[in-house]
Formats: sequence, C-alpha cells, structure tokens
Amino acid sequence: YGGMGLDFSYNIAVAEELGNIRCGGIPMAIGVQTGMATPALTRFGSEELKKQFLIPTIAGDFVACLGISEAGAGSDVANIKTTAVRKGDEYVINGGKMWITSGSQADWMCLLANTSEGPPHQNKSLICLPMNLPGIHVAKKIDKLGMRSSDTAQIFFEDVRVPCKNLIGEEGNGFTYQMLQFQEERLWGVASALTPLETVIQETIDYTRQRKVFGRPVLHNQTVHFRLAELAAEVELLRSLLYRTVALYVEGNDVTKFASMAKLKVGRLTREVTDSCLQFWGGMGFTSEVLVSRLYRDLRLMSIGGGSDETMLSIICKYMDILPRK
Repeated sequence: YGGMGLDFSYNIAVAEELGNIRCGGIPMAIGVQTGMATPALTRFGSEELKKQFLIPTIAGDFVACLGISEAGAGSDVANIKTTAVRKGDEYVINGGKMWITSGSQADWMCLLANTSEGPPHQNKSLICLPMNLPGIHVAKKIDKLGMRSSDTAQIFFEDVRVPCKNLIGEEGNGFTYQMLQFQEERLWGVASALTPLETVIQETIDYTRQRKVFGRPVLHNQTVHFRLAELAAEVELLRSLLYRTVALYVEGNDVTKFASMAKLKVGRLTREVTDSCLQFWGGMGFTSEVLVSRLYRDLRLMSIGGGSDETMLSIICKYMDILPRK
C-alpha cells in the first residue's frame, strides 16, 4: 500500500526523531496519520477501503483524522452518542465530534459511531468517512492553550450518507478495534515526547550555567543541578519502559498494561520536567521567546489526550486485578 513494510518499532524511531521539531503540533499531526487513524484500517479494512483511503494517506496525498471524542465523551469512549443507522446500502450518520486533530483540513475521518442499540462495548463500528460529503459541518477551529500550530476542530454530522462498504471490519467490533488502535497512539505519544524533554533539560542546563544570580551561575546551586539530574534519570527510565513495551508489542503480546503505564508516566513527567525547568529560567521562562514555555503549553496535552491520566490508572488497576475488567 506504499509503506515500507517495517514493524512498529520503526514508527517509534520516527516519533523520537520528530521530537527534534520545536513544537508539539507537527509530530502529533503526523502521529494521527500513522498511529491513530490508520491502524484499524490496516488490520481490518477491506482491500477496496485500503486502496481508496490507506494508499493516499501513506503517500501524504490525504490528511486523515480520528473521530472518537465528543463533547460528553472524551476518555469515556463507550459513552459516545453519534449514530450511524443502516438504511439500505448506506449508513445515515448524525451527531458530532469534538477535539478532532487535523479536523479542519482532513480528507477523511476514521469515525467511531453507534450502529445499533446493543451494549455500549458491542454496538459501535469504525467507518471510513470522506469529509467532503453533504451534511458534514466543521463548526470551528478550537483556540487552544497549546498545540497552537495544530488545527483542532468541532464537527457536526446531519444526515450524512456513506456507503455501508466503508465499514472497517465487522459491524459492532468498532470499540475493540479502537482499543487496539489506542495502544499504538499512546506509544507514539510517549516516543514523541522523549526528545523534547531531553532538549528542554539540556537547554535549561545551558541557560542556568550562564545566568548569574547573587554573583554565581544558577546551575551551581545544588538544588538546581540535582533536580536536573533527577529529571534526566526519569526520562531514561521512561525510555526503557517504552522500548520494553514496543519489543513485546512487535512480538505479538498484549501490551495494554505497559502502554497505559508509559502513557501515564509521560503525562506526568512532561508536566514535571517543563514546570521544573521553566522555574529555573525565571522571568524568561514566562515569555514566549523560549522553548520551555512552548513545551510547558504543548505537552500539557499528554495527560489529557489519547486517554487521561485517570483513565490510564483505571486500566492499570484492571490489569492488576484491582478492579474488574469489562
């Protein structure tokens, strides 16, 4: 389909390298293409769907977006309200999606919708939805705290008709497909944050070495250099967890627990690193002129998007048999 046929570990290598871009929005947009909107299509889609949507997406001719979150259903995926009702050989879609990355410019959406009135984990389906169909309304581009170079849209559907052949896999299996898709999304997110965290720590070292307060460099305070050493150690530990998880995933193992642990850790660590480093920049850290302030805003999304910290904790608890699994 135009890809290189490599295993998932190469996605992670790319995600790490994209971390050299000095913002969060561009790596996130590419990640939507490679690890969020297309894995289910790759695994379960028909040959016709792959030719129509996957090939041009891999080639970069199509922009893809993932339609999961809604105003009343973010991390609670089972609670989505958008419906796709079968009428003849078409689905008629009504509802809306919120927080859709690349939604303002997307050519197609990997849409999760309720296709029946059954149990919430068994009534959902994934559908390849062209974004130029009548009844699709991109309501607005959302003004955000961070990731400001990324277009994030609110989208409404009003009697949108799409052929039933655009269904990915089997009807009713959409929730399961999406949970599998989430694992790659979360691992991409972890990988994409590693290089920015290393960069901001190094730039903080460089700045505090040359910035003098009370006659000596800020870096020469034990509180400062010990804290930076602690943060660097935490980043390396996160990298080790990521690599172990990816190795297990490539071998075909269920890595839901480890991926959730890594996602939880990256969300908390990005907040910890950027906040600690910004403090050491003093007044300059509160300006828009330095990378640390941008990452402070951009990376705050890590604890929210792709499953909140609280959702990750719930998943981990279920896999530790602390909470019952559904």
